[in-house]
Amino acid sequence: MGTASRPSQANGAGFGRAFGRALVAGFVVAVFAVPSSGQAAIVRPRPAPPSPTPTPPPVPYPTDINSNISAGTTVIDLGSNFLRRLGNQATWGFNKALGANPGGGGASENTEDPRFRSWGEAYGLSVKNAGNDDFFGDKRTTYGGVIGLGARLAPGVNAGLSVDQSHTVIDVPLALQSATLNLTQIGFNASIDKGPWTWAIALVHGFGDIHSSRDTGLGTATAGYGARLDGVLTELSYYWSIDQSRIVPKAAFEYVRVSTGSLQEAGGVDPVMASGGVAERSRALIGAEIGHYWIFDKKILDLSAYGKFVDNLSQNFSPITVSLGAESITVQGFGESRYGADAGASASLSLTNTVRVYINYDGKYRAALQSHQGLLGVELKW
Repeated sequence: MGTASRPSQANGAGFGRAFGRALVAGFVVAVFAVPSSGQAAIVRPRPAPPSPTPTPPPVPYPTDINSNISAGTTVIDLGSNFLRRLGNQATWGFNKALGANPGGGGASENTEDPRFRSWGEAYGLSVKNAGNDDFFGDKRTTYGGVIGLGARLAPGVNAGLSVDQSHTVIDVPLALQSATLNLTQIGFNASIDKGPWTWAIALVHGFGDIHSSRDTGLGTATAGYGARLDGVLTELSYYWSIDQSRIVPKAAFEYVRVSTGSLQEAGGVDPVMASGGVAERSRALIGAEIGHYWIFDKKILDLSAYGKFVDNLSQNFSPITVSLGAESITVQGFGESRYGADAGASASLSLTNTVRVYINYDGKYRAALQSHQGLLGVELKW
């Protein structure tokens, strides 16, 4: 029995030693795994989420005021057109053909006796202007009317006063913009004849209201502001006749100044504010008129045409500041090409000594602009 109990005791002793080793190992792990009361546990912070990218503030674009630039150009062109018509009236060669040069409407006179005359005109004008980097181009349609009164102050001295009222629709389709312009112009012209020479001067003062509209995608931004213009033209002509035909060389100088008010859009998304602008243009025009008249059944039919070379000697367009909130940019205005041509034709029918009807065409041709105007007029004298 004693021999038989030894393996059992050996097995028990081995189990005890294994259990003891496991107990010691667990105690060691527990000691090193649990921090002492004087040592804080190490906690790794979670990384902070990235901050959102701030939304940039809205900024204005140069094309936001395309209709404003177009409106200013329209005012200076309409002032130039009125000056040109006043100058052509004063130096019209048919007046010389019949021995007179009326003040306002270009009436014919057979005597040098002082007489009055009045006239009325209706016209339509179409303009297409190509674009550039910051301007998408425009289309303009103008309808207007003129009334005037002229007088012969002395032999060879004539003067006239007239008023031009017009309405213009401006379309800038690629910029989703449009505008309207109502313009009133007051014109004065005078001429002095000395033999075959005629010297004429024309003055214009105008004022108008502009209303613009811009499609912002989520509504329409609108604005209203004013415009002013002043212009002067002086022209010298020489009359050369060949029987009932004529050639009349002409040279002229023109100056026009236009100012437009500041604007503040209302409505739509991101309405902008723009400062006022000033535009000045001086040009020289050199050309000639040719014409011929026929007399039949106590009536006189006169046909004429003219052509002029145009040199824009100086064009100054002030920069315009466009603001949207705290952001602002500067947009530079622009004018016509340096060189160009004007051309036109006229048909006049004197029904009696006191009644005349006439129709005119005037065209402007520039590198990026074309303008076509048709006019119908009637003149009465007494």
